[in-house]
Amino acid sequence: MESTFDKIYDVVSQIPKGKVATYGQVAMLAGNPRWARVVGYALHNNPDRSKIPCHRVVNREGYVAKAFVFGGENEQIRLLKSEGVEVVDGCVDLEKYRWEIKVIL
Repeated sequence: MESTFDKIYDVVSQIPKGKVATYGQVAMLAGNPRWARVVGYALHNNPDRSKIPCHRVVNREGYVAKAFVFGGENEQIRLLKSEGVEVVDGCVDLEKYRWEIKVIL
């Protein structure tokens, strides 16, 4: 059975370069919209940065993590900018860069 963290890592691993998702969005896609804080805990314990791009997750307003575990907020900003995401004063424009999931029923 897949753990909660595994579900979160699976969702985050699907966020494409040049896009971001919010903690709440990841929580919802992982199976429980109340897991936003759990998403933060999971990403803080990310076992494989190369496969789980936690730098692509921002808060509900688009702000990067002040305590980004892999080098602080400046490193998260650097990683996002390297993928073409504009970051202004630590904030990403969610209207422009949010990862939109297309569900086909």
